[in-house]
Amino acid sequence: MNRTKIAGLAILSTILFSCKSKQVIIPPKKPTPRVSRKIPQPQPQRRVVTKKTETPKKSSTLKKAPSTKSAPTYGSYTAKISNYIDQYSDIAMDQMREYKVPASITLAQGILESGAGTGKLTMKSNNHFGIKCHRDWKGMKVYHDDDRKGECFRKYSLAKFSFQDHSIFLSTRSRYFDLFRLSKDDYKGWAKGLQKAGYATDPKYPSKLIRLIEKHKLYRFDAQVLGKDIKRAKKVTVLDGKYSVQKGDTLYSIARKNRITVDELKTLNGLENNTIFEGQVLYVKPLPKDF
Repeated sequence: MNRTKIAGLAILSTILFSCKSKQVIIPPKKPTPRVSRKIPQPQPQRRVVTKKTETPKKSSTLKKAPSTKSAPTYGSYTAKISNYIDQYSDIAMDQMREYKVPASITLAQGILESGAGTGKLTMKSNNHFGIKCHRDWKGMKVYHDDDRKGECFRKYSLAKFSFQDHSIFLSTRSRYFDLFRLSKDDYKGWAKGLQKAGYATDPKYPSKLIRLIEKHKLYRFDAQVLGKDIKRAKKVTVLDGKYSVQKGDTLYSIARKNRITVDELKTLNGLENNTIFEGQVLYVKPLPKDF
């Protein structure tokens, strides 16, 4: 055996011996854990709650917005009255011609009783004068809270029928007869007499009517019906030949002041008795020819 082969065998033996003495230990693989595949369940919908935005409290310095419920139909109260006069003055003058009720009184009562045509009772019944049903009323009715709850008031299909019924109401009831003995444009006497006869219980009722008549010059409609110059129509207190009854006056004292007899005074004013009342306006001189 030659040296070359011997050397090769020696090298091969060394390699084999080395492999036996050094074993490489490979650790076993860990088993891969099984992952369970869960089916996703539908999630319940969450309710979104929207927080209400709180309205900030009004500062005491802020002005309150005007209520639409109480807003007048034609702007300010003065504007409502002006509109009412324009709308109903002709009707009031017609009533004066037919029933002798001063147009100034009719308009003033209508304004006061109906809130210039915008009051609740008037809006639902066309009742401009607050006339209640009474036993003799056979027409339509409406119920409204007044002195007592749910009182019966007259109802009309049109406003003009309310004006006519007002004139009939005054001219056919004995308690108002004395009013028709007053001069036809004596609105002060009418205002006082209406309250005295029981038309209204408010002690300030006469002064309210007179204030409306003089502020809005409603006496000009009386003058127009009587054929007088409207431009010269004045308050009844400053007309020549008239006297406003004061507290404590009697026909005798008035006649004496004006140098006429009691009979003359009664004749001038169409008086059948000696009854007079404070605020009544009496003629103390002969009536003008155009009256």
